[in-house]
Amino acid sequence: MTYINEHYLKLTGAYLFPEIARRVREFSIEDPQAAGRIIRCGIGDVTEPLPAAVIEAMHKAVDEMAGRETFRGYAPPTGYEFLREAIAAGDFKEHGLDIDAEEIFISDGSKTDCGAILDILGEGNITGVTDPVYPVYVDSNVMAGHTGPAREDGTYGGLVSLPCTAENGFVPDIPEEKLDLIYLCYPNNPTGGMISRDQLKAWVDYALANDAIIIYDAAYQAFIHDVDAPWSIYDIDGAKRCAMEFHSFSKNGGFTGVRCGYTVCPRELEGSTKTNARIPLHGLWTRRWATKANSVGYIVQRAAEALYSDEGRLQVRRLVDHYLGNARLLREACETMGLTAFGGNNSPYVWVACPDGLGSWEMFDRMLRRANVVITPGVGFGSCGEGYIRISAFNTRENVLQVLQRMKDMDRS
Repeated sequence: MTYINEHYLKLTGAYLFPEIARRVREFSIEDPQAAGRIIRCGIGDVTEPLPAAVIEAMHKAVDEMAGRETFRGYAPPTGYEFLREAIAAGDFKEHGLDIDAEEIFISDGSKTDCGAILDILGEGNITGVTDPVYPVYVDSNVMAGHTGPAREDGTYGGLVSLPCTAENGFVPDIPEEKLDLIYLCYPNNPTGGMISRDQLKAWVDYALANDAIIIYDAAYQAFIHDVDAPWSIYDIDGAKRCAMEFHSFSKNGGFTGVRCGYTVCPRELEGSTKTNARIPLHGLWTRRWATKANSVGYIVQRAAEALYSDEGRLQVRRLVDHYLGNARLLREACETMGLTAFGGNNSPYVWVACPDGLGSWEMFDRMLRRANVVITPGVGFGSCGEGYIRISAFNTRENVLQVLQRMKDMDRS
């Protein structure tokens, strides 16, 4: 008999976005005419073409693959030096941050990394996750056997909920209890909130005092506009001793269908064995990639490198400004309708309180059936998300203007 990983059986229901797809599919069968009008503002998938600099780099790399002298086979497990050097220079050194290329690990995206990091972290850690939360943080811990069974409210033993509410600006308060592992995401998915430098320093100080590690998801870093906001967790003194940072090219470079991202694992970062021996995570993370992956293809890594060229930076800025422009329009429209809205400033997401006492899934159904617009129910991100919806600004401007009009028409009907 072949035994399965029974931790998968602890997962509650379907992953959020497949459940949304199922409901949309059922509605489309019920009302085929309306199905053709559906505009999707749910999942954070981009809509605009890849930057021209990326396309040019990919074409050049494809041509290189056609010649024996320039052909590339397996990539180095942690990524090509040319891309790691470009990242170290463009994302860190230019911001005054001392991150070396050898501390950067290339992957096919931060979602993969969020699950892969648990390969080198042991059982028994008391883990803090924000609520609302990107579901991958929770589900990957469940799959790895790092939690207890699900409780009636959908939470899991072994995971400590860190509430993020309008009252605390969607930044969790420092807990009184001791945590070993902490997941933070800023700019935040799903609420669109942003952490201040002082708030992030408080979390770094807490991690250092409690010998904890912070998993800092910076997938939406490119959308930070507030000049006083921390660009990276490594803006904070001591963070290299207590934090890993996760990055994605999906949102800034439009790589959702290309797949590339990276993590930063500083050499100073250490964990402990059961016998209290101190072990650097850098070597473990390196070994993990060398054993379980062959990095990302040469063509994709050359494409990612192009994002750091002069032309690539300008084109990325235009993409980010386009999506932030959409977010501003969505937030302003919600506020004009009398809805309470957050985010949309340093984030491509607008977090909206449901009107009329509606629950998140009730608002989802109302938007789908009356406006033919797909959004994401806030409760899908955790109990603190109940009573909210997330609207994604990843769309064409034409579609966003259509959504605004449909929401106004729905509000009047």
